[in-house]
Amino acid sequence: MSVLSTVVFADISGSTSLYETLGNERATEAVTQVTQWIASSIEECGGRVVKKLGDGVLCVFGDASSAMLAISTLLRHHESRLHRWPQPLRMDIRMGVATGEVVEVDGDCYGDAVNVASRLCERAGPAEIWATETSVLLAGTAPDVWHRKLGMMEIRGKSEPLMLYSVEWRENEEPESLTMQDGLVSNFAPADSILGQIQFSWHGVDRTFSSVDAPVHVGRATDAELCINDPRVSRLHARIDWRNSGFVLTDMSSFGTWVRFEGSDSPVRLRRDACILHGTGQIALGVSFNEPSAPVMMFQVAGATVHLR
Repeated sequence: MSVLSTVVFADISGSTSLYETLGNERATEAVTQVTQWIASSIEECGGRVVKKLGDGVLCVFGDASSAMLAISTLLRHHESRLHRWPQPLRMDIRMGVATGEVVEVDGDCYGDAVNVASRLCERAGPAEIWATETSVLLAGTAPDVWHRKLGMMEIRGKSEPLMLYSVEWRENEEPESLTMQDGLVSNFAPADSILGQIQFSWHGVDRTFSSVDAPVHVGRATDAELCINDPRVSRLHARIDWRNSGFVLTDMSSFGTWVRFEGSDSPVRLRRDACILHGTGQIALGVSFNEPSAPVMMFQVAGATVHLR
């Protein structure tokens, strides 16, 4: 029997480097303590821990509102705890949230929401919560919680892109720069003031976007804001967000993205990773700059001076 549930995947980001820094025994002890703390915190807030996965926890809630309140509170408490820990032991937690029909068998749970929550957790950055639109809508208004629209994204295993949101949980965030949930889909949009601009050039075509235009999608899809018609470019290849007063490029492709900043000979390779775009430079999509015919975009962040070729 399936039950409508909100699924939360939480894991410790950067745990691999922790083992390299502390050694297996000490790192295992530290990771286990944080994982157990996550599980007990979830249970205290009314969630059910399905299982612990080494450096992560899978849990379910009966309703999305309880889930959002619980995980936002958890991250606030964890942030305050981190300030008391020595630097080598500091670990960030990231989460993915999805709501849907879940089937429970022998204490475990299965369903599309479980898979999506797992994928969102993989994609979220340190101390980030990524959630589906369904979860955000069903959650309603929660104290000190806002939602930022990330846009339509392809999720591995899903035939169609999903509208995703970032759950903003920090108490010192400025609410006017985020989107407060009020139950209306049409009101889910970033509310940042125009704080920056970025220009792209591709085969003689220049496009300029401001911070309020974000997220900007790059890909072969005809509905992408930057449509690059090249077979080596994924349908939804990359996303450009406005975060913390800067433009952030996130690779979402099958084969990767390369960024080369002006004055640097070493490109930054992204594979489902992100980097901040600054100054001027080039972006290669699908293949590296070593390929002479690589699809390459020029970019220029406001304030820089560059001649686009």
